[in-house]
Amino acid sequence: MVKFRPDRSLQLPVAPVSSHGGLWLIAAAVATVILWQVPLGNYLLYPFTILATWFHEMGHGLTAILLGGYFRELVIFPNGSGFAHYGGEVLLGRLGHGLVAIGGPLGPAIAGSVLILSSRSPHATSLCLQALGIIIMVSTLLWVRSLFGILVMPLIGLGVLLIAYRGSRWLKDFSIQFLGVQACISTFQQVGYLFTYSVPSGHLSDTGLLQKYLFLPYWLWGAAISFLTVALLVWSLKTAYSSPPSLPQ
Repeated sequence: MVKFRPDRSLQLPVAPVSSHGGLWLIAAAVATVILWQVPLGNYLLYPFTILATWFHEMGHGLTAILLGGYFRELVIFPNGSGFAHYGGEVLLGRLGHGLVAIGGPLGPAIAGSVLILSSRSPHATSLCLQALGIIIMVSTLLWVRSLFGILVMPLIGLGVLLIAYRGSRWLKDFSIQFLGVQACISTFQQVGYLFTYSVPSGHLSDTGLLQKYLFLPYWLWGAAISFLTVALLVWSLKTAYSSPPSLPQ
């Protein structure tokens, strides 16, 4: 019988830098969320405020597409606010509309976790950075319908692609994890929004729509989304910084 013995000299590292990086990223995430809640926070973190809005609205639009609808437009304003319009026949009826509503606050957390996890492999890191940059560029062509968004989002996309193709290994690792964290915490750009039934314009909030379509109270949906977002962020960072399983001798 021939037995396969792995050549340990060919193993590639899959966990980036030191485990302390995960703690710094969590600290940065907490600081970002806190700053977003103060009057000048959105302006101090302006690029990340715009990116958070893009992540959120793309979550709504792409969920609508996955459920058979279509993504009509994505609008981003200079003050960091925005909205997404979708249309068409969405599958699953009320449940489908509820999934589109939750896709905004929760979808980016799922995508962010994937970005963070990709940092365990240099190849996956480069691919994910390339994919993110391309998605930002394509989304501008297909769905962004505000002049501000049309001007700004391609610059962000080009920046991501520049890192993907020209950045050092360290810069790629840091960028993919930082962007993943930003995607996750985009849910908390306005924490109060998750626990609000409707906005001043009279439209229902995302959690208000969840109450409308899926019956449970909006504040319970806000709590559930918050918990799941934090859980995904912590789990993905913990996994990204954990040591790879040892192979048998």
